[in-house]
Amino acid sequence: MTHTPPVLRVHDVDVVRDGNHILSEVSLTVGAGEHWALLGANGAGKSTLLGLLGALTHPTRGTVEVLGHLLGRVDLRLLRTYVGHVDPRHALRSPLKVRDVVLTGLTNSVEPVPRWRPTAEQLTLAEDLVALLGLAARRDARWPTLSQGERGRALIARALMPRPRLLLLDEPATGLDVAGREQLIERIDGLQQSSPELASVLVTHHLEELPPGTTHAMLLRDGRCLASGPVDEVLTSDRISKCFDHPVRLSRFEGRWNVRTSRRPG
Repeated sequence: MTHTPPVLRVHDVDVVRDGNHILSEVSLTVGAGEHWALLGANGAGKSTLLGLLGALTHPTRGTVEVLGHLLGRVDLRLLRTYVGHVDPRHALRSPLKVRDVVLTGLTNSVEPVPRWRPTAEQLTLAEDLVALLGLAARRDARWPTLSQGERGRALIARALMPRPRLLLLDEPATGLDVAGREQLIERIDGLQQSSPELASVLVTHHLEELPPGTTHAMLLRDGRCLASGPVDEVLTSDRISKCFDHPVRLSRFEGRWNVRTSRRPG
């Protein structure tokens, strides 16, 4: 039986900026096909940890391995081409069509690279991903005309173009209305069927935004790991209350989580 190495391995990581500990002694291992949620209040260190996982920054102390490569001993620019990073604050200014936005995932650029031309196979893949993310009818729509939800799904398709082993989603439902959020969650969840080996890490501070297929979770508070492991063990009312410093009751229906304030007696 062959042993598949982890997609991500973080060991005892600290991140210190201007003398302040943003992350302290954080460890995390993500295997192929696992879908992790990073949860915590604003300022807990979620986006900082995601930056390490995406090979965007180095830790102050500790080690980070991404796709088997140790940060500090690998060309970060090359490594990033194998990681699908979805940032809803994508800084596109040109009125590109959806298909052309998706194709920029192959060049890891915001704008199309001059004189670069996709192959027929790459064009077909772009069309397939546009359809997979529910945007076939909008394939020729231009970026300024898209809703926030449509942009989010287009950026996921873009991130999947290089066929990455790892997909990182930084608060992908930010600014979406209910319909946009639900469409996005449905499409993210569908990736489990279309790409069973793909691992993902999703950052949010809203449990309602977690896809039903979430397999694992890490709770961060003040830059430290409060709990980490299989989602059913980590996401409990007590732990979520401690993580967000507020008494809540956590429930789950048809695979989706719901949070309500827990009434204190008296």
